[in-house]
Amino acid sequence: MKKIFFLLSFCAILLIGCDKEISLVLDNNEPVLVIDGSITDQAGPYFVQLSMSTPVGNPTRVVGVNNARVIITDQLGVKDSLQLVSNGLYRTQKIKGIEGGTYNLEVMVDQKKYTASASMPQKVNLDSLRINTFPFNGEIRYSIIPVYADPIAIGNSYRFIQKINDTLDPTFHVFNDNLNNGKVNQRPLRSGDDNLKIKPRDQVFVEMQCISNTSYTYYYSLNLQSGAGPGGGTAPSNPPSNIEGGALGIFSAHTVQRKTIRIN
Repeated sequence: MKKIFFLLSFCAILLIGCDKEISLVLDNNEPVLVIDGSITDQAGPYFVQLSMSTPVGNPTRVVGVNNARVIITDQLGVKDSLQLVSNGLYRTQKIKGIEGGTYNLEVMVDQKKYTASASMPQKVNLDSLRINTFPFNGEIRYSIIPVYADPIAIGNSYRFIQKINDTLDPTFHVFNDNLNNGKVNQRPLRSGDDNLKIKPRDQVFVEMQCISNTSYTYYYSLNLQSGAGPGGGTAPSNPPSNIEGGALGIFSAHTVQRKTIRIN
């Protein structure tokens, strides 16, 4: 019997104020450690969430891991021992996130070590947000286009978090530059939730993250499994991760920019 684990997306929790549920399917019956952490170019502290996978019958309870040793080091030799806040949530004390920086995560739980490494890309400037209108089933629909100029060098990846008024869009919006390298972005943020529509007088918040290719693959896989991908999605499986040692999840280093627009 397969199990599903749920972990918190810290971009949504810490930057937007809402929690976002990420569902993944395990290939065995045993609980597995889930690591969800990030370093950004914003002022710290930064957070790492440790939890255990939970059965299908108990999907909403986050089983935090409170007996871990969590350390993050950077390329300058700074070593930061994270402090437990509550329910498996660990907080940095002195590490600083910078563009181009490389960060190494080490987690020790019950004498087992898990490691991950993440490098923060250079920031691509989010110039503005543009309102896009299109006809759909006899009505006018709205979507938001984040306006940014992709650099000439290929290999840039982006993640967008969208919030409409007080409602977080659950879609994993991830772009890369395989088909649009060096161009100004024209792709809108299309929600995978048919019940979530942008209407006149709505206020839309967008967070842009410049992410690594590893993070892009991770979130793109989650998007496919959610049913928002091409052809309606793919069969659930464990998404590729940068975490070594048998844990699931992602450790990300990314830049952050935020803008808000109101629909007239």
